[in-house]
Amino acid sequence: MNVLGVGAHFDDLELGCSGTLIKHVNKGDQVIMLIVTNSSYKNHSGDLIRDGDIAYKEGIKAANIIGAELICMGYETFFVPFEESLTKEINRYIEERDIDIIYCPWVHDLHRDHYYAAKNTLMAGRHVPRFLMYRSNYYDTEQLFRGNFYSDITDVIDRKFDVIKAHESELKRVRYKWLEFFKKQNENDGQKIGVQYAECFEIIRYLV
Repeated sequence: MNVLGVGAHFDDLELGCSGTLIKHVNKGDQVIMLIVTNSSYKNHSGDLIRDGDIAYKEGIKAANIIGAELICMGYETFFVPFEESLTKEINRYIEERDIDIIYCPWVHDLHRDHYYAAKNTLMAGRHVPRFLMYRSNYYDTEQLFRGNFYSDITDVIDRKFDVIKAHESELKRVRYKWLEFFKKQNENDGQKIGVQYAECFEIIRYLV
């Protein structure tokens, strides 16, 4: 199976569905992590908050732990467009790699980059038979995430957190709160289906 994981930034896939991506690799599937932005950004005063080169190196480290191929499209952070040029670019990867299943950000995510990465991927991947959306954000939104598909990641939870820890610069910025939050979220999702840890997705479609 050929798997495409789409993230707006380095760390999106890692937080939202890296356990599931690891499981795909363990089964022998080919996994591609397609990152839309260079993930570099500054604050309102112009101070650099995230360095693009560091983000890329951390992304490579995370992808290597997963066992996936990493591709960065290089769009500017906070300026992901919803337009045909990006949709066509994503579609090219889908067709060239003969993608069977897509994981992309939740289309109602509060972060504009996540939202437009998802909108472009939905359009580009409209013929892909299996399409799931993940959450990598913890902010409230006007829409509720309707999680209705679960992946048991109990046996790979330690590797998932090794993947997240690859993004050392971002973990320092958030004072390592991601680790506790996503571990609890995966634990809560696991309880819903009777396992220790799980990742939850919202289905666009899933051909059996």
